[in-house]
Amino acid sequence: MSEDPGAGADERTQHPGRYMSAEIAEQPAVFDGLLGNRPELAEVARRIAERKPRFALLAARGSSDHAALYAKYLVEVLLQLPAGLVSPSTTTLYDARPDLSEVLLISVSQSGGSPDMLEVTQAARRDGATTVAVTNNPDSALNHAAELSADIRAGTERAVAATKTYSATLLTLYLLIDAIRGGKAERVAELPELARRALEPSDELDEAVRRYRFADRMLTTGRGYSSATAAEAALKLAETSYLSARAYSGADLLHGPVAAVDSETAVLALCSAGKGGAAMNEVLSTVHERGADICAIGSAAAGMPCAHSIGLPETPEELAPLLEVLPVQRLALALALERGADPDSPRGLNKVTRTR
Repeated sequence: MSEDPGAGADERTQHPGRYMSAEIAEQPAVFDGLLGNRPELAEVARRIAERKPRFALLAARGSSDHAALYAKYLVEVLLQLPAGLVSPSTTTLYDARPDLSEVLLISVSQSGGSPDMLEVTQAARRDGATTVAVTNNPDSALNHAAELSADIRAGTERAVAATKTYSATLLTLYLLIDAIRGGKAERVAELPELARRALEPSDELDEAVRRYRFADRMLTTGRGYSSATAAEAALKLAETSYLSARAYSGADLLHGPVAAVDSETAVLALCSAGKGGAAMNEVLSTVHERGADICAIGSAAAGMPCAHSIGLPETPEELAPLLEVLPVQRLALALALERGADPDSPRGLNKVTRTR
């Protein structure tokens, strides 16, 4: 995604965070556009369903890896298929070539430009997999390497930290997987309006910025579908605010890491209505007893043992991550600015990270 480096640098210096702020605000419109593209995704889904895959693999890095974790839950719960996350280095470094006949490989990359995702997709296609590229760049090498492709249609993203491309990837994956099972996206019709509501000015979010402006470390946690949001939250806080943030599943948090929790620990907990959110009550009760400062985000946040909560409209549980991530992005943006950083240009980072 090229731009004039001189002009971009000058604009960022004068108006830190302007791109990230604008791209966060665009997300309801991006959702609208994606819902209009459902017939194209349904055709891709039809071709996948005809193959009757016996297993699904998901390949991704960074924010896209968190979207892939969300898709793993969708595949296992909605399609009742086993699913796993690919370790790209087994292909790129160790030259593993497993038999992938009857396997669906979904490669998720916002840019479609990472060499390891390209190599994994090419190898999987040679080894018999049905390959699908999910990208924001229909002309990318990854799209050409895969047999099928799904365009997330988020438009150019100028901030380094992914916001609208992340949520658009989530929605694209949901629409694709819902269509594979024969769904017609009935549950997402109100999503753009719910997203607009979630992005309205919020005293609760402003209070969270005040509470965590001087935090040194933070844990993020969630269960089920919201595990993906917890992982994305930790990444966003680390790359924009330079905050030491670590994500744990709510279940894993109780299996050892809770020993490091004390009154100096800030905890960001994703708690939306549904089985995953309900399971967080016990987790947060334990963390609360250890004196942690807990901020709960989600449609079930108000009922959790926490010091502070940011509520959201209720949705079916599998759609909650599409709304949960919105206040997370706004919190990361505001904390970065309060801490004197420019979230549009995090130090040491580029828009496209090339790994192998």
